[in-house]
Formats: sequence, C-alpha cells, structure tokens
Amino acid sequence: MNETILIADDHPLFRQALAVAVASAAPSARIIEAGTLAAAAKAAAEADNLALITLDLKMPGAIGFSGIALLHAEKPDVPILVVSSAEGALVAEEARAFGAVGFLRKDSDLSRIEDAIRKALYGGSAPRAASTEPVEQVRREVAGLTPTQLKVLLCVLNGKLNKQIAYDLGMSEATVKAHMTAIMRKLDVQNRTQAALVARSLGLDLAM
Repeated sequence: MNETILIADDHPLFRQALAVAVASAAPSARIIEAGTLAAAAKAAAEADNLALITLDLKMPGAIGFSGIALLHAEKPDVPILVVSSAEGALVAEEARAFGAVGFLRKDSDLSRIEDAIRKALYGGSAPRAASTEPVEQVRREVAGLTPTQLKVLLCVLNGKLNKQIAYDLGMSEATVKAHMTAIMRKLDVQNRTQAALVARSLGLDLAM
C-alpha cells in the first residue's frame, strides 16, 4: 500500500504548493488535506499507512504548539514537519520539543521544502537528548497527554467550563472531570488554573 501524507494548512493555495512539493519528493504517495486542526486530527486518526504530516502552526483550532502536541499524541510514530509563518528565535526549538521532526518557514524555497519532506520521510531525525531541566520534564508530560486530554486542556485554556467542554467534545461532565483529574495528575498540579498556567508557560497558547 502506498504511503499517505497529510497536508494540514488552512490556506488552499499553500496546500496546493505543498502538494507539488510532496509529489516531487514522494511521487507514489497518496495526499490528503485538512484545513483545520480538528479535521487534521480526524484525518490522521483515520488514514491508512500515514507516513508524514506537514503542519501549519496557525491553523484554526490550534493554540500555539498545540497542533503538534495533538497530532503527535494521535499518531506518535508519524513524523511531523512544521511549515509555518510563525516567527521567533525559539519557535523551531519549541516545535521539535513537542514532537516535530523539523521546522521550515513558509517562505522557504520549494526545493528546500522538498528536501525537508524527503529527509522527514526517509532520512529520519536525530533523537532529542534527554534533559533533566524541569521545563523539559513538564513539556514531555504535556506532549504525553492523550488526544482527548489535550482537547480538554485546550478548552480550559479558552476559558470554558466543564459543561461547555462536555458539549463541545460530545461527552458527559463526569468524563470531562475524569480527564481533568488525569491531566492534573500528569502535570503534577492541584487545579485547572494551575494546569492552564503550565500549558501557557510551555507556549501552548503562544500568540503568533
């Protein structure tokens, strides 16, 4: 079965440009597209033989680096290549910290994007060295949340109450509370406010 590559970006024209790059780098690949983070997560969960995800950090539904965290939780063995207009000296480093194998700006040459796609697909990436820094340990805990837990945490970051979260995610309030308990335990915090502060400190609601 041919490999599948997911292009997640909310701009149709740029998705087309990435599709051209993907077709050049991996001619036999099946390409699927998504214009929102929710659609990307659904596509990733349902795709057969998914080999690579290209991701824009600024997609609708994403907050900071949450798109990487969510898709990495959904498919932890699938490489994520971030192609984004996000700026900042530490953006590439943070993207890798949350599970991306590489970071490119959208204004990169097409040939460079093609090379990055080939490397992500066939060249692999060097493993990140384990760090004992507290922020790195907490970042790994956030990256280790399940997809549903991440969705709940993002709702908390958006100021939603349990009842609203339950409605948005199609679950009971009791289930939301259970997820919040698991999130607080994993992040070693005592309440949802502290959980939100931890997420913010790691850039999950980074304004870009």
